[in-house]
Amino acid sequence: MFQSRVLRSAFQVVPRCAPRARFAPRRQPQFTPRSFSTTPFRLEKDENGEEHDSATTAGQPGESGDHEGQFARTDETVRVEYPEEEDLPRSAPVQGRGGRLRTLASFSLEGRVGVVTGGARGLGLVMAQALVTSGADVALVDMNRVEAVHSAEQLIQNFRNENPGVKRLPKVTAHFCDVSSPTSVNDCIAEIIKTHGKIDNLVTSAGFTENYNAISYPYDRMQKLWSVNVDGTYLFAVGVARHLLERQSPGSIVFIGSMSGAIVNVPQPQAPYNAAKAAVRHLAASLAVEWAHAGIRVNCISPGYMLTALTKKILDDNPDLKKQWTSLIPQGKMGRPEDLMGAVTFLASDASLYVTGADLRVDGGYTNT
Repeated sequence: MFQSRVLRSAFQVVPRCAPRARFAPRRQPQFTPRSFSTTPFRLEKDENGEEHDSATTAGQPGESGDHEGQFARTDETVRVEYPEEEDLPRSAPVQGRGGRLRTLASFSLEGRVGVVTGGARGLGLVMAQALVTSGADVALVDMNRVEAVHSAEQLIQNFRNENPGVKRLPKVTAHFCDVSSPTSVNDCIAEIIKTHGKIDNLVTSAGFTENYNAISYPYDRMQKLWSVNVDGTYLFAVGVARHLLERQSPGSIVFIGSMSGAIVNVPQPQAPYNAAKAAVRHLAASLAVEWAHAGIRVNCISPGYMLTALTKKILDDNPDLKKQWTSLIPQGKMGRPEDLMGAVTFLASDASLYVTGADLRVDGGYTNT
């Protein structure tokens, strides 16, 4: 008994040790799924602001007036077919853009050979002139070889007139090609290399647009539009890139896209064209990455509304379009073909050596709004 009392006293005297920390396993949080209603509903109108409710989603379509969406919708009554070859208006080189003025040497294209598809008229001809003015020899490629020959002669004569006493005239040649045909593209590239010895630059300006509402667009015409705008761009780019890779030479390829590849034009319906130009824009970015290791740059120029000879013909037939187009452009004006001369020279030359995969929009600010 004494022993047990002593033991109890000793146990009471000895200080207790602090309990050891115990770590319980962490429990995963329990989530209770919430159900969300997907039943559509219309907001009730505000009695204190009824005069404005009709202009919100609380109003019925058209309730606030005929102006709803007036400048942001396509109009199926606007229909423009691309003219046949013999009906296309002739283009002329821009006057007063030559001469020798001081600029950065990196903008020079001396010793380069450029190819411009769709180069017999319109934007293609003016951009070919920009390359010639900057020192390049140029091959004009077009479905209409007769027109291409005429344009080549004009470019040489224009260069002679604006550079009196010049010792060397540029070499400008004309070549036939159906850019939608792989065989025709390969034959054309081979002919250009045989004539000029090489290719350094490519500008893919061959393309066209038409205006149909999507449901009424003839499928064969849509196929043709796609084959020229997209297939033609791809086939020529691959053919020129193959030549550059074989030469182990850097080069610059410039696709001519459109602001339509980034926005939806109104009022004219042109869904296939918009999609085609979006494809061209992203093709430029994709090929830029694929060929960057070889020093082959690929960029895109996306023009806005440009007053070409063909655009003038369209506006003559649809006079209301000009007011609608310019009302949506922040600068309030359409561009001229010569407004692209600086852009194409920049992207083709060494002034843009660290630029590839870019989309340069020349649209008066249209796509900013």
